[in-house]
Amino acid sequence: MNAFEAIILGLVQGLTEFLPISSSAHLRIVGELIGNADPGAAFTAITQIGTEAAVLLYFRRDIKNICIKWWQSLRGAHGTDWKARMGAHDRDAAMAWFIALGSIPIVVLGLLLEDRIESVFRNLYLTALMLAVFALLLGWADKRGAHKKPLNELSVKDAVIFGFAQAMALIPGVSRSGGTITAGLLLGYTREAAARYSFLLAIPAVMGSGFYKLYGSVSKPAAEGAAGMWPTLIATLVAFVVGYFVIIAFLKIVSTFSYKPFVMYRLFLAGAVVMLLLAGVLQPMGPSV
Repeated sequence: MNAFEAIILGLVQGLTEFLPISSSAHLRIVGELIGNADPGAAFTAITQIGTEAAVLLYFRRDIKNICIKWWQSLRGAHGTDWKARMGAHDRDAAMAWFIALGSIPIVVLGLLLEDRIESVFRNLYLTALMLAVFALLLGWADKRGAHKKPLNELSVKDAVIFGFAQAMALIPGVSRSGGTITAGLLLGYTREAAARYSFLLAIPAVMGSGFYKLYGSVSKPAAEGAAGMWPTLIATLVAFVVGYFVIIAFLKIVSTFSYKPFVMYRLFLAGAVVMLLLAGVLQPMGPSV
């Protein structure tokens, strides 16, 4: 991978990470179309550090407040019983626990299914299927959802459901934000509340996965065809800059419009991927397999 290809993939990551259209699917497809093999799960995870850094920057005040309130609650500022320490009397403190609870499914499943995530889950026929299926689910949820609940009504049950919805994004084509937003809409949350929580929930899982893959790429010999350190770094920096502005635009869009354009785009992309596979332009498991 050269610098130009790294910039292209960084742009793709930054543009698609926060939209419910699956950044991992786009990296998988675009990586092959520009002349490379599948960039790989490790490249995807590491470049996501860039987009999550954009989340940390954009939500820095929210994150700071959540961390402070969590620590104060844990130390007994609102009472010394276990419910008070778990944030029963402070929504920001409770949010920290909800994010931790919702991160468990993707961490556990990510470790258990690591080999499949890096191999069979990246089959483009499966990617196309997930793009189409979750497009229909998103459209149905957006139409059916009550769009009434604010984020401060989040409960333990909802946090668990959000967590499992996020874990489905281990399969390219599902979309991390798409899965959590779909779950949020079905639970009755507003479009903006579902989107904001999907950003916050992704921070521990994406950062953890990214640094885990980064450590593995540094401590182990690189796999044949894997992206080098400098192209990966370039793509990550580009993803950070682009991702920050996408967050701003996306939150403004979803507070006003429906998710229908994203549904239509996903269906179009799924059809395009299948046609390219049938034409031999793309290979199900990449040209290197």
